[in-house]
Amino acid sequence: MTFELLLVLAAGLFSTGLFGALSQQSIVMIMMGIELMIGGVIVAAADFWHFLAPAAGSGQVVIVAAVVAMAVEMAMGFAVTTAIYRARRVDMTDMAEDLKG
Repeated sequence: MTFELLLVLAAGLFSTGLFGALSQQSIVMIMMGIELMIGGVIVAAADFWHFLAPAAGSGQVVIVAAVVAMAVEMAMGFAVTTAIYRARRVDMTDMAEDLKG
């Protein structure tokens, strides 16, 4: 795949995730949108790294570390969301406003 095509893919993933995160009220759907946005950033970073230094292995290590960090973040987010739902039956962002106090 060419450099430009992968950047278009990354922009598509990011914009789809941004639309999903901003247009939904379900906490899980917002988290899925954030996941898509992070995936788009990772694809763009990998593409830039491959374009600038294709022989360097350090770029691959950074990308794998970013994917692992994204997976851990999403697992923690879903755990918190599940705990909030079990405690108070809250699954929408409007209903979660009373959790401040």
